Amino acid sequence: MSIVDKALAAITPQPNADRRAQATAEARSLASGGDWLSLVLDHHDEIREAFAACRRAESAGARTEAMKALALVLTGHSLAEEVVLYPALAQAGEKAHAGHAYVEQTTAKMQMAELENIAPSTPEWKDKLEHIEGAVLTHMYEEESGWFRTLKEKGERQAHLTERYVEEYERYVGSGRA
Repeated sequence: MSIVDKALAAITPQPNADRRAQATAEARSLASGGDWLSLVLDHHDEIREAFAACRRAESAGARTEAMKALALVLTGHSLAEEVVLYPALAQAGEKAHAGHAYVEQTTAKMQMAELENIAPSTPEWKDKLEHIEGAVLTHMYEEESGWFRTLKEKGERQAHLTERYVEEYERYVGSGRA
């Protein structure tokens, strides 16, 4: 982990696993089957599993394949949020949170690009992966514990948000994967 990564981790403490699980459960209680929030939460589960698959991978080849699978779901998910949900969040009076969310996701994309340039057989690769995972988990916690609850309560045209979220996710990931 670089000095910058270490500094960012120190000033942005990560919520513990119990707090993250509680936020997910509370967000799930607001979701309806197949709505944008339930899809987001399902994707969050897929992202957590993709990080776990990266951590479990032992060979360089297996790590590379796991990283590519992570990148696919992470990028498709983030693009759908950026194109559909963050503008809706801003329109619901949460411009600062929407802006913060964009910054965090852009940073994660930059970090994933850096990960691609690190030999997957090295300890540095695992360190970078752990740093990215911590940042992504914290971002998901922010969404689940507050931002998306607010959007669910204050956002207009909920059915439209679902339709557009699916459209944007599938545009990147492929049809039938939402």
